Amino acid sequence: MTSEQARAIAKKRLGEKRWQHTKNVKKMAVTLARRWGADEEKAAVAAYLHDAAKELPRQELLQIFAGNAIIANNAALRPAAVWHGIAAAILARTQWGVQDEEIISAIACHTTGKPDMGLLDKIIYLADMTSAERDWPGVQELRDLELRDLDAALRAGLQQSVDFVRQKGGQLDPESQAALDWMLAAAHN
Repeated sequence: MTSEQARAIAKKRLGEKRWQHTKNVKKMAVTLARRWGADEEKAAVAAYLHDAAKELPRQELLQIFAGNAIIANNAALRPAAVWHGIAAAILARTQWGVQDEEIISAIACHTTGKPDMGLLDKIIYLADMTSAERDWPGVQELRDLELRDLDAALRAGLQQSVDFVRQKGGQLDPESQAALDWMLAAAHN
């Protein structure tokens, strides 16, 4: 799949606000890919598709998981806030013709992270968190850090996400804590 094909899929599936976010994520992902030596085309494809299931109704997301139970890996048992990434990864594989496992992985874990993240996983996770329309306290510091030290930025981003969910009293996805634990352990080795 080319980035133009991915762009067309995402554009027709998203409302204006989410489409603007997606374009911002694509721009940041390509910048980070260039900076860290990742494939810019793969980064663009993953960025365009990362939220392509975000506006689907809950029941449709559950149907995607039920119809693809083996690759859904019990996704319905995880917090609903992370379903869209898993569903988009499933659709990318089963309907949109994406065969590249790096792209599929980056789409699937863009909200949560995961242990043993690859370069593209890290780039899409951070690009989503630091895209141009984001304005939460500390986002500019994280943007600066991701251009200097990708792993330090990922640790900071994961920690910020885990803390945010806990402060809001939300359900923390186990993959987020596992990703943070993995990054913290890697930093001490």
